[in-house]
Amino acid sequence: MNKFTKEVMSVGEMASGAKLTVPVYAFKSENSSAPNVYIQANMHGAEVQGNAVIFQLLELLQHCDLQANITLVPYANPVACNHKNGEYTLGRFDPITGVNWNRMYHFDPTVIEPFVQQYIDASEEEIKVKFQQLLLTEIEKKLEHNIWGITTGQRIAYQLQRLAHQADIVLDLHTGPISSKHLYCPEYAQASAEYFDIEHTILIQNDFDGAMDEATFCPWWSLQQAYQASGRKFTMGEGAFKKESFTVELGSQEQIDLDVAKQDALGILSYLTYQKVIDNKQYQPQKMTRYACYLKDYKALYSPMGGMVDYLAEFGKPLAAGQPLARILRMDNYGDGEALHYVSLEQEVIPILHFASASVNQGTELYKVFCNYFEL
Repeated sequence: MNKFTKEVMSVGEMASGAKLTVPVYAFKSENSSAPNVYIQANMHGAEVQGNAVIFQLLELLQHCDLQANITLVPYANPVACNHKNGEYTLGRFDPITGVNWNRMYHFDPTVIEPFVQQYIDASEEEIKVKFQQLLLTEIEKKLEHNIWGITTGQRIAYQLQRLAHQADIVLDLHTGPISSKHLYCPEYAQASAEYFDIEHTILIQNDFDGAMDEATFCPWWSLQQAYQASGRKFTMGEGAFKKESFTVELGSQEQIDLDVAKQDALGILSYLTYQKVIDNKQYQPQKMTRYACYLKDYKALYSPMGGMVDYLAEFGKPLAAGQPLARILRMDNYGDGEALHYVSLEQEVIPILHFASASVNQGTELYKVFCNYFEL
């Protein structure tokens, strides 16, 4: 049986002086050649299913043939986890700054070109080691040597990112409002999407927009591009540069299901087996039809009016053009106007998620859907 360690990482302080802490679990392998893995959950307060998945992973990993070091962090954001209003968790945005908690990670692209010039003739292994050191140094500067200070959210994000930068594979576990499972996958890592037990994949460009997955793969992608521009070629995802990061959307917020979480954990173990993190062929991807679209074709549909919404479209199934996604009840119109209004689109789509509440204002995001989708 594999033993794990548990540490408690302090990520900030409350006004009372009480510490904000995060649990960090780690498995250490004797095999140093396989990838290091980092998995976190619950950066957004209401997105709790990832904690159940980490629980199931901890249970399963103790009995796996591990070929890598694996670090797991549930409750990654203690502020968001505890940001309650009545029965609801509001922890999607920093209540002080209003910034999305998952848009506070750091990447400075200006460090790329000087690094390439300094290590233009270095071996791939030396490049990997030195560049990882550079990324960690950048985070340390943000945390420890910023005379103007940093926000609460940045302090949490940077300490999580410091752990993630030490990994070759990063999985950031999230959920939607009311949602099906789906995967955010870098375009260069498309082949890996087939090893998760997730039917729907959004292929994202290799650009940085502040999220954890981007913060951990975009620096390496930018490094590859800069080396290629200098006449030195290596391939992202191969050899010393096997860096992959995904945002894994596990369904709906504000609820956990431990049985479903076990199936989600088995799907993650399938991917980790593919990446030779686990030497156990029992974890294989399920056979399913997997659909994908590019991020530009992952569209939000906003409500044309205020009212009470009856969400009609089934998640994950192609919906023909003209078929209703929802109907909006307007009781204020009953008796002297149209009380029911149907909402549809003029093209075939796959509905992925919808707003959590039936009560919407005009302009509320009703659905997010795949357009121009294709099979993986």
